[in-house]
Amino acid sequence: MIPHHRVTGPADAPVLVLSNSLGTTLDMWKPQARALARRFRLVRYDTRGHGGSDTPPGPYTIGDVGRDVLDLLDHLGVERTHFAGLSLGGMTGQWLAINAPERIEKLVLLCTSPKMGPAQVWIDRAKTVREQGTEAIVDGTFERWFTADYRAEHDLSALRDMFVGVDDEGYARCCGIIETMDLTDGLPNISAPTLVIAGAQDPATPPAEHAEVIAGAIPRARLEVLDPAAHLASVERADDVTRLIKEHLG
Repeated sequence: MIPHHRVTGPADAPVLVLSNSLGTTLDMWKPQARALARRFRLVRYDTRGHGGSDTPPGPYTIGDVGRDVLDLLDHLGVERTHFAGLSLGGMTGQWLAINAPERIEKLVLLCTSPKMGPAQVWIDRAKTVREQGTEAIVDGTFERWFTADYRAEHDLSALRDMFVGVDDEGYARCCGIIETMDLTDGLPNISAPTLVIAGAQDPATPPAEHAEVIAGAIPRARLEVLDPAAHLASVERADDVTRLIKEHLG
């Protein structure tokens, strides 16, 4: 499957693929896009079931969304790329670095995990969205995505519209990816230079339980914890995330 995508930046620059979280589209990377496109051939795409991408029949696995990226790279004629992903996007990045290491130059993993539990949480969330829509979970999601101070001080209406605009079945099927995913054993095999970014106040993937595990398992990986920041650190700490990505990719 070729995901819906947007390509910007110089045609002869190194390629950087950005991968979205569950419940967002490629527009979640707007805070980074302009600055990164000055230096990179920037490829943003919508994970299957999100935005302009199709919602194929389920169930989905992490390998399915990983192979979607490989299909996209082949479609664009890209042999090797930098890759940065947040949450589900970071899970996709881990799968790619484990299973297609020849395609990944450098890796940035933001607010993500190699194994999220318990499975029942994702089963229940998918059931709620199928029965009531994403509108039923948006408030609780935003409490995990942003610190209380950030929510109080910023207009999040555009991000809210993005979230509730995601296809309900697409969202639910992607919950199934996280329900069954376990990439832990493959982390020591990742050879791409890796930067792990976490939010100190992230209740979805607390750094001690997730980011530190990733950074400790991947050889020579570096960990940066942003404080304050919750789960959608690329928005809450946009400039710092942009800087860290540029520094890591060189």
